[in-house]
Amino acid sequence: MEASCFSPSKSFSKILYPTPNLKPKLYKPKRMFSPSITCCSVGGESTGDNTDSVIQSDWRSFRARLVANEPVLNQPSRTTPLSSEFTNQTLPPPKLDHKWAHSLHEPEKGCLLVATDKLDGVHIFERTVILLLSMGPLGPMGVILNRPSLMSIKETRSVSLDAAGTFSSRPLFFGGPLEEGIFLVGPEKTDGPVGKIGVLKEVMKGLYYGTKESVGCAAEMVKRDLVGVEEFRFFDGYCGWDREKLQAEVRTGFWKVVACSPSVIGPSCAEQGGLWEEILGLVGERKVW
Repeated sequence: MEASCFSPSKSFSKILYPTPNLKPKLYKPKRMFSPSITCCSVGGESTGDNTDSVIQSDWRSFRARLVANEPVLNQPSRTTPLSSEFTNQTLPPPKLDHKWAHSLHEPEKGCLLVATDKLDGVHIFERTVILLLSMGPLGPMGVILNRPSLMSIKETRSVSLDAAGTFSSRPLFFGGPLEEGIFLVGPEKTDGPVGKIGVLKEVMKGLYYGTKESVGCAAEMVKRDLVGVEEFRFFDGYCGWDREKLQAEVRTGFWKVVACSPSVIGPSCAEQGGLWEEILGLVGERKVW
């Protein structure tokens, strides 16, 4: 059975934040690409075939296991040759904790940009953790995960992100200095209904994002008990770069690029606080002040 979903047309109510004069300028405002979505099908099976096996496979966990195995593979050479019995053994796959994180050389969709000490004193970006949602043709874009606004959607009177009143009690986060309303849902623990519906964009396994164009479908999913309201996070604004600009900022040392498990950035990560410190601890760069 198909359910008609709508796209609110009113503009997103902005919350004003002081923006410092950054030198060098970190962000160049541009319009984010937002696909036009008018309806979705909920409650039924996916109409596509099984050609998305690469997307469905958890390749990030596989890579994390390889990274965890590097210390074993890169041991110093031994003066005593290893026996053939030992060398013919296959190294057991390393076990991953429920939460894991490791460094990357280049940004990619689903990675984190963790602010370094070079951004200390820059009010908006100091100690921020940015989730990259897309590496599309208009350049990388993402949202700040650890900047709660201390206000709910109802208190901001935002119609574009809550036309049906479904999410009025959800807290609103400051996602970045560029205008757009964005929400995250997940991560789902198993192959849940959000991915099968196909309206929202996948960021990593079980974690999806949408814009105000798809919030009507999100409300319909909640109405049909396909996903709980508590699984949604809403963001006022986003961060965006030209691809070359972001690469330059990484090389300069503004950001540490990190891959992580979905459990690290779940719905409760910002509410508990300390996300920046936790991620640095997971990658072995724990900061103490």
